[in-house]
Amino acid sequence: MNYKYVIIGSGPTGLGAAYRLKELGITDFIVLEKEDHIGGLATSFVDEQGFTWDVGGHVQFSHYKYFDELMLKALGADGWLTHQRESWVWIENRFVPYPFQNNIKYLSQETMWKCLDGLIDLYKKPFQGKPANFREWILATQGKGLGEVFMFPYNFKVWAYPTEDMNAVWVGERVSVVDLHRITKNILFNNDDYSWGPNATFQFPKHGGTGGIWEAVGDLVGRENIILNANVESVDAASKQITLADGRTIGYETLLNTMPLDLFTQKVKGLDSAITEKAQGLKHSSTNVIGIGLKGKPKAELATKCWMYFPESNSPYYRITVFSNYSPNNVPNIEEQWSLMVEVSESPKKPVDQETLMAEVIRALKEDQLIESEEDIISQFHIRFEYGYPTPSVERDGILKTVLPALEPLDIYSRGRFGAWKYEVSNQDHSLMQGVEWANRVAMNVPELSLFFPDTANAMWGK
Repeated sequence: MNYKYVIIGSGPTGLGAAYRLKELGITDFIVLEKEDHIGGLATSFVDEQGFTWDVGGHVQFSHYKYFDELMLKALGADGWLTHQRESWVWIENRFVPYPFQNNIKYLSQETMWKCLDGLIDLYKKPFQGKPANFREWILATQGKGLGEVFMFPYNFKVWAYPTEDMNAVWVGERVSVVDLHRITKNILFNNDDYSWGPNATFQFPKHGGTGGIWEAVGDLVGRENIILNANVESVDAASKQITLADGRTIGYETLLNTMPLDLFTQKVKGLDSAITEKAQGLKHSSTNVIGIGLKGKPKAELATKCWMYFPESNSPYYRITVFSNYSPNNVPNIEEQWSLMVEVSESPKKPVDQETLMAEVIRALKEDQLIESEEDIISQFHIRFEYGYPTPSVERDGILKTVLPALEPLDIYSRGRFGAWKYEVSNQDHSLMQGVEWANRVAMNVPELSLFFPDTANAMWGK
């Protein structure tokens, strides 16, 4: 089998590329998916008890009109629920509205003063120069107190790497910058302040979880254009032949890869070994998703919450979503059941004991006052993804500037959350648009925006 365009992976990037090619009237393409289902990290699972789970806390908000229109086409106007974001931080046995930095008035006086003291010191003696890493960025913009109380412990729990191992390029709109004037006013006038960020309102599918979206996009692409259980064993760059694990071969003229870049470079015959070795320096963390299905109703304090952050060390998780609040169809019977979706990161710097993780989570859920009794639990779900977050490490950009351009003379492109490894443009909307923009480039010679100009792409929010 030979095709003009071959796409490896059926996550948002691969499906976005395929959809755009088809939209342009190009039919000479195929999508290869190693799993028996499409969606990548945006898929959803239904457990044996009938509870639906995503691969982490996905929500739908967008920087692109094209993405919005495709989402509407995929599920229709009636296929979505719209929510007002309610995100909170659980700390000192209390909920603090997010962003934490703007709401330290909720903390004990000692902790509040520690945060303010660090900010005052920062205003008296501003950080000089450019932060060399994420830890320095936190100290330069948040102060030592906020760093120690929230930013350092929380970000280690999310990323599974110390903040000094990460660059500060990715931050952009994802971390609220501190304003001492605003914080002081919030304290004195007892103001709540939680409107910051691009996802103050978000959408979620009525049915099927996040995976339902991409199943619908797969239908728009055409199932005949997607081969499942197609695990790529090797890519011969000279002959432009892909060999699958089952022995099948597929020829291409132009190849789009969306599998993790470090793994992909190991499979490309004809790629300079120094490039392959360079790509192995990319860091990633793994994601453990634990679903807890419960009988009854959530307590009043959780009734409207969307997700919650957990910086403290008593719990293994960094974020929990009240997943039954996203859609009543995420549980078998919303009148009698509800659900919590828990995320735990993992890396060589932050190992996780898989044997005891579920018990640790349940213990912490009780300790953090999210559930009252283990007897209420009617479903326990656990899935682990080796590649969860592409870590924006200090060496990442130097690696990408070497590896990605080295593929292009071979008519190979690598895009997407792990294909291009740019966390700052790896939401579902970004990922899909990386595929769309690649298709525009190879078919019409239109320059790509999102991957190469993340700040510009993210500034488009609300436009």
